[in-house]
Amino acid sequence: MQTHVKVLGWLFIVFSFFYVLLAFGSSMILGMLAAFVGSQGGEDAAIGASVLGFTGAAAFIFWLCLGIPGLLAGYGLLTLQPWARILAIILSAIRLINFPFGTALGVYGLWVLFNKETEAMFNGAMGQ
Repeated sequence: MQTHVKVLGWLFIVFSFFYVLLAFGSSMILGMLAAFVGSQGGEDAAIGASVLGFTGAAAFIFWLCLGIPGLLAGYGLLTLQPWARILAIILSAIRLINFPFGTALGVYGLWVLFNKETEAMFNGAMGQ
């Protein structure tokens, strides 16, 4: 079961890395759009640039908030931290609604993390 925990940890890291990339990519694209719209001049352009800038900042925060917990959970699972099992269970349950890949990760994560052997590993009853 230790192999499954390591695989799950890496899956969390990879999936979450894409969220972090999406955070930076979306904010960069919306920031460039805001600069382009703002350079057109006029009152409407200034309002449009403000809205695009705000949207880029909101998208950055949103995607980063989705990505960072998964990165932490993945690292914690790889190092067998007791808090990581709880965080990964919560994230796995949330990812069930993200069909199809998130659902697959969520089902796999719940199967791995609710296993008695996995529970014993994180409680320190078994050697690492």
